[in-house]
Amino acid sequence: MTTDTEEAARRLATIEDAISRAAHLTDRDADAVTLIAVSKTQEADAIRPLIAAGQRVFGENRVQESQDKWPALRDEYPDIALHLVGQLQSNKAAEAVALFDAIHGLDRPSLLTALVKAMDTAGKRIPCYIQVNIGAEAQKGGCAIADVPALIAATRAADIPLLGLMCVPPADVEPTPYFALLAKMAREEGLDRLSMGMSSDYETAIMLGATDVRIGTALFGERPTPARPVPASGRGMIRNTPGR
Repeated sequence: MTTDTEEAARRLATIEDAISRAAHLTDRDADAVTLIAVSKTQEADAIRPLIAAGQRVFGENRVQESQDKWPALRDEYPDIALHLVGQLQSNKAAEAVALFDAIHGLDRPSLLTALVKAMDTAGKRIPCYIQVNIGAEAQKGGCAIADVPALIAATRAADIPLLGLMCVPPADVEPTPYFALLAKMAREEGLDRLSMGMSSDYETAIMLGATDVRIGTALFGERPTPARPVPASGRGMIRNTPGR
């Protein structure tokens, strides 16, 4: 085992132990929690050690980045499951359907229409989660809470497999109320899965019912911050970051 693989295995084991502890605290089976390793901005060579350590479910934020690195990796490791955990533009629906095994960012009727068309053309159905803007934040994607029941009904009517709900709570605040609200919404709609919890709060999310946790930094380390142009107004732009 190489040094990189040993370090990846150590980090993976640490997170798996924490998942197990959090699940047991609420009398849940740890095997019911899926660990999604969020590999956004990571090169293939940084991902391979984690695959060698046994991780098989990965998440990406952007379709283009995924197209650049994952087809070759999946040729090497055909048992990998790849989830799109970032926002999806409607004009990228066909590419997403071709590449991903699950989509966590369904958040509006126009995207649903694009996904239905892409899935019909591809002759397959990709399971989806509805992303909820749980904190009603203008800078984040996600369906408004009041609009969630209608989008759920439309998704079911379109015969798209709807797995559950997904959210990204507001940063730097206690996430518990937001996780609890998402869990309540899922129960009311008869949905079984909750995609919530990232590197800083996944244990809390699991204790409140998370079935899918999206872990990036705790597995790969801190990501370099890419240089971005400053908007004309001089203000920084805030982006949705569904996996940390």
